[in-house]
Order: sequence, then C-alpha cells, then structure tokens
Amino acid sequence: MKPLLQVEDLTKVYKVGSIETPALRGVSLEIHPGEFAALAGPSGSGKSTLLHLMGGLDKPSSGQVWLGGGRIDNLNKAQLADLRLWNLGFVFQAYNLIPVLNALENAAFVLELRGVSRAEREGKALQALEALGMREFAARRPNQLSGGQQQRVAVARALAAQPKIILADEPTANLDSRTGLALIDHMRQLNREQGATFLFSTHDPRLLERVDRIVRLEDGQIAA
Repeated sequence: MKPLLQVEDLTKVYKVGSIETPALRGVSLEIHPGEFAALAGPSGSGKSTLLHLMGGLDKPSSGQVWLGGGRIDNLNKAQLADLRLWNLGFVFQAYNLIPVLNALENAAFVLELRGVSRAEREGKALQALEALGMREFAARRPNQLSGGQQQRVAVARALAAQPKIILADEPTANLDSRTGLALIDHMRQLNREQGATFLFSTHDPRLLERVDRIVRLEDGQIAA
C-alpha cells in the first residue's frame, strides 16, 4: 500500500538572531490510509513541529513532505492554503472554533469555504456531529459548550470535510479523564467504521493505549 503522508530526511531549525535551535534532525516517516497512529515523546521532542510540517503549517529547513503522492513542502502560501482546505483536517488543543457560529455552523465551516451548498454542508455537518454524540447541541455556540463538547465540534468540523487525513495536536490535553476517554473512543470508532486516517501528537497515555502505532521522538529524532 502506498503511503498517504510521507516525510523524507526532514529537519527544522529555529533561528533567533545568531542562535540556532534544532527541532527535527533527519526524520523519515510514512503514514498509510486508515492508520490510527500517534507521535509521542516528551515536551521539546519535536512531535508538534513534525505534525505542523506534515500539515503544511510550517516549512522545513530541509527534507521533503509528500501527501497523496505529491510533494507539498515546496508549495507557496496560496497553494498550501488550497491543499489544506481540500485534503487535510486539523484538530488543535485550543479548539479554534469561531465564537459567533453555533456548533453546526462551525462543523460546516470548511465545507462553506469550499463553496458547498447550505443544504449539503449542513447535512454533512449534522452527520459528523451525530457520529460524535453532538447533534442535540448543534444550535449552541462555543461559549455554551463544555471543553469536551467544543473539542468534539472541532473533530466534527474536520470529519465533515472528509479529508485524506486528520492531524490532531494534543487533542485531549485540556480534557478531564472521562471526557478525554469518550473523545478517544469516538475517534477510534470513526477510524474503524469509516476508515478515517488519524495522526496524533500526544503524550496522553489514554490515547497511546488505543492507537495502532506509536512513533516515539526524542531530541528531534525517531527513537522507536
């Protein structure tokens, strides 16, 4: 099976004045369709940096990033924005929901940006919310939802657009144990039933117990 997402000899060096701080040191990795995988490691190991480079949110210092057989690290900002809109789903620990939109509108937002008709985008958004147990909260705005409910809406937004892969950066970091486990189980179910591909950046043992593959990073390199 061909990889869905692939990085080759990836490095990232952050520069502040004359000081250089390496975040990634020659990382190569493949993620295949249908995987439920995680990047793990201590703070500063490079897992979030790697996830952001894979999603085209940042540029590597060297190396290559491939998505669906096409190289993406050499694209310009407009091309990357278009690529993310049509191919990638993102879930961040800060949720990044739009305060003035309700849960349904937030879940449908990516589809609206794509120009999908209101009826179709709301139908897909409702379906994603229902899969995450959030249909009854569709009319509520983010400030009327708990942290766990907001994170489920963020996942629904990613799922409704049916991207090639969903990249989730510490998705359970701000959730209590019960809420975090419920979210993990929902995402695992969507992976199994719909074949959704997930790649997480996490140090949460609850999530690491449920993924199929763990890629451990240490000091910007793959350790195991």
